[in-house]
Amino acid sequence: MEVKLDKQYPLDVDAARAWALLTDLKATANCMPGAEITEQLSETSFKGGVKVKVGPAVAQFGGTVDVIEAVAAERKMVLRGKGADKGGSSASMDLTAIITADPANPAHCVLNGQAAVIVNGKFAQFGGRMMVQVSDMLLAQFVENFRQTALTLPAAEGSPAASTAAPAGASTTTAAAPAAPVVAREINGLAIFWALIKSWFGGLVGKKA
Repeated sequence: MEVKLDKQYPLDVDAARAWALLTDLKATANCMPGAEITEQLSETSFKGGVKVKVGPAVAQFGGTVDVIEAVAAERKMVLRGKGADKGGSSASMDLTAIITADPANPAHCVLNGQAAVIVNGKFAQFGGRMMVQVSDMLLAQFVENFRQTALTLPAAEGSPAASTAAPAGASTTTAAAPAAPVVAREINGLAIFWALIKSWFGGLVGKKA
């Protein structure tokens, strides 16, 4: 089963810091609940995993992520990931992520993402509609963690975020840097299950209407 996603997420962080975070795959992976990079195989290839927990049961997916293209001038990153679990389920994803500056506010930017996800095995039985809803829920959490993490990075000299000099006579006390976000180390399978149940009931109501 294939699911295609095309998303845009406005961020209250400048494009330079968002791009700096996006090119750090270990830090970016840590923004996704349950995901982590465990080993760097080469300059463009990484090994990692995703952990899903439902009550006492834990499922571990292992796989690789490859950087297909990274264009700094366009702030464009193309990734390809694939993985599988011990139960025989597998998934692959081609992702294109682009950071664009907000012309109306240089201190803001937009994270654009296009992905094609192919799922095989037991997860394919949920159907495309449910998979999209679950993906939306997980991506929303990822983007919030990404935003918070990017805000903790030092702003480049001369950037809008760095141009915050206090006016004459103002206090020169340095503000504390934002705290790093607390990211869940496991995907909450119960939350996903609940989202699927709501989707299923929503479909029943729609059919009756």
